Amino acid sequence: MASKLIAPSMLAADFGNLQRDTEMVNNSDADWFHIDVMDGHFVPNISYGMPVIAAIKKHATKPLDVHLMIEKPERYIEEFAKVGADIITVHYESTIHLHRTLRQIKDAGCKAGIVLNITTPLTVLEDILPECYMVLLMSINPGFGGQKFEEITYKRIKNLRKMIDEQGLDTRIEIDGGVTDKNIKALVEAGADTFVAGSHVFKSEDPTSTIKNLKNLANS
Repeated sequence: MASKLIAPSMLAADFGNLQRDTEMVNNSDADWFHIDVMDGHFVPNISYGMPVIAAIKKHATKPLDVHLMIEKPERYIEEFAKVGADIITVHYESTIHLHRTLRQIKDAGCKAGIVLNITTPLTVLEDILPECYMVLLMSINPGFGGQKFEEITYKRIKNLRKMIDEQGLDTRIEIDGGVTDKNIKALVEAGADTFVAGSHVFKSEDPTSTIKNLKNLANS
């Protein structure tokens, strides 16, 4: 299986000290920056957009994993690529022409992925999976950080891993929501390999050590 990656969610960072927190991630064992973009329509919250992503990119030395929780993401793909996205994931539920949107992401020079909400069946991925660098499975309802992890996620990971293996693909499985040092090993055992951690990292006493611990647990 692919190496296990940790992607701290900058939504949980201190926006009064964004450069400091960006440099903390740079200097930690983290692999990516996870960037949650929310529009107040697709999810009931508004986060940040291009200017903040550009500010993070200015100091970031690791890839930006941009998760678009917005309606009709195809309208903004090129702009997010221009401000520094390396990976762009879009919700299956947010765009009508998913195949076209994934191609649009690739044409913009980014790796493309699909996000599924908890109640969206995995079967919708069967024909589109070869187009995906990554599938992000939500383990909470999207829109707010700090929510409780939903246990159904383990079953969904196992079924998705089986689907990927049956198609002979190396698509990554990313988990977003409620990832902690208490469940990351079980998530790896189920078949996931990429982990978003927000509150667990940035609300800890020592975020750098927390990231290191997650990385060690995931790869042990």
